[in-house]
Amino acid sequence: MRRTYFLLAFLFVNVIGVNAQDSSPPNFVLIMADDQGYGDLSCYGSTTIKTPNIDRMAEEGMRLTDFYVASPICTSSRAALMTGCYPVRVGLGKGVLRPDSNRGLNPDETTVAELLQAEGYATCCIGKWHLGFLDPFIPNAQGFDHYFGLYHNQDDWEAKFFEEEGGVPLIRNGEIVARPEPGELIELYTTEAIQFIVENKDDPFFLYLPHTMPHDPIGASERFAGRSEGGLYGDVIECLDWSTGEILDAIRELGIAENTYVFYFSDNGPSPLNTGSAGPLAGRKHTTYEGGLRVPCVAWAPGRIEPGVTCDEIIVSIDLLPTLARLAGCPLPVEGYVDGRTIDGLDVSQVFLGTSETSPRDGLFFHNGGGKLEGIREGRWKFYFRRKGQDVWELYDLAQDVGESNNVAEEHPDVCSRLHQKALTFESMLTEGIRPCGIIE
Repeated sequence: MRRTYFLLAFLFVNVIGVNAQDSSPPNFVLIMADDQGYGDLSCYGSTTIKTPNIDRMAEEGMRLTDFYVASPICTSSRAALMTGCYPVRVGLGKGVLRPDSNRGLNPDETTVAELLQAEGYATCCIGKWHLGFLDPFIPNAQGFDHYFGLYHNQDDWEAKFFEEEGGVPLIRNGEIVARPEPGELIELYTTEAIQFIVENKDDPFFLYLPHTMPHDPIGASERFAGRSEGGLYGDVIECLDWSTGEILDAIRELGIAENTYVFYFSDNGPSPLNTGSAGPLAGRKHTTYEGGLRVPCVAWAPGRIEPGVTCDEIIVSIDLLPTLARLAGCPLPVEGYVDGRTIDGLDVSQVFLGTSETSPRDGLFFHNGGGKLEGIREGRWKFYFRRKGQDVWELYDLAQDVGESNNVAEEHPDVCSRLHQKALTFESMLTEGIRPCGIIE
């Protein structure tokens, strides 16, 4: 982990942090873009897209270079985030749910919203859900007091189900309130998010904001159309940056910044259908190359997270559930379990709080969009033993080759053999522990 601040600042911030952590339970805001690439923020190297608000967020907090999601596709990635589990474990490791699906996130699973709700948090989801569209699976049934957004995508695969009604419905707590165009969504979500924060500023709250953009079809509002050097896609990212800035400004103006954690990240890498950039990484959405699974992530919490930190520890989206639970003081009696159910996430709160420079996680297992385990990352090594159903050994030294361009498997057979066995052992254990998704017959 690389630190870019002076010792006095370090001491000052940590004194504030100790005092802040003695106060009321902290608020949490998770802002998740949809199909945004690793290289689509200026603080991650973009030269055509300007993101001053997220850049400032990184300057005042932590920019993570090795943050991963647990799946390179929408539904599975969201299932992992909500449950702290690899999506295969909760029966949602394969494919994307469509509006005619009778499946969804099993109500027996404990979501991060339910954990926090049980501790007295006001909980809100604003944006694209994509974890089931029948009543037992919707956000209001999965721990969220308030919901405003789209249950579905707006792409052709899903929009066709709503052609006669005039478009994909925008839902507020079960009621259809509009059928918006893509370019309207970011600003609609932002207004609703700020209203929720204002209404709950005096009590602990959890806001989950999974944006619909920049998933195809993209659209920018009038104030952002044609503004970016990055074309329409850049307009959308700059609108997301504006939205994030509005939310951060509201938190500052309400005087709750020092008791609020905000995380900004993406659900997977850039889609083959958009012009997003994976930066120096190989691959895109749908692949388990770094560009499909490694995403930008910025964490902000004045007085708690030290400013100006660049963190290169391996952290995965499944780690956020146990981490937020620990920060909120939720009881997790046995590490690795929630309500008696196995989870795969690890508590990495010490990394964000600066009490440890080392994450308890040294790697992750990665599955493709069909739910098949393809390999493992451990430290500097990225090892593939299976790709598209075929046995193939590939080994990349990410410390020297982040773009995965030089397969060094033949040079390190011992590393390959060890990681192959580790992956197979994990696959066997996971297969025995798969829990069913929710199904309405």
